[in-house]
Amino acid sequence: MNLEERAKATAKNIEGKAQEALGNVTGDPEDRAEGKMKQAESEARHTKEDIKDKAKEIVDRA
Repeated sequence: MNLEERAKATAKNIEGKAQEALGNVTGDPEDRAEGKMKQAESEARHTKEDIKDKAKEIVDRA
């Protein structure tokens, strides 16, 4: 598990949530959409790390 990559993904998620919230407060649909995209990117990064962890686990058992 690469903790640095997971930390970056978590930071991106927080950034996305903040930007989406700002868009909700200001009524800016671009900020909302960009915030949601950052959250989706974060989820993809976490999924990638999960897959890498699972692959390593399988290789280590073999």
